[in-house]
Amino acid sequence: MRNIHLTQNDVAARWHISPRTLERWRWEGIGPPHLKIGGRILYRIVDTDAYEQNALRQETSKDQGVPLMEGEA
Repeated sequence: MRNIHLTQNDVAARWHISPRTLERWRWEGIGPPHLKIGGRILYRIVDTDAYEQNALRQETSKDQGVPLMEGEA
C-alpha cells in the first residue's frame, strides 16, 4: 500500500486551523506524528486519520451545568 502524504498547509486547511498552530503543536510535542524530509514537513494521511479517530467523542461530560428539559432525567 502506498502512503499518501499531506503538507502542513493541507492539514491546516482540512482541520480549519492555522498552519502556525501545527508548528506550535510540533514544538510542544503534541498533534499527529510528522515527517521531516529535506527540511519539509509532511504528515502521513494514515496518521492524520488516526489522530482524528482518537479525537472522536460520543458525548461531552454529560452537559454539566445545563438544566434538564421537562421529561428528561
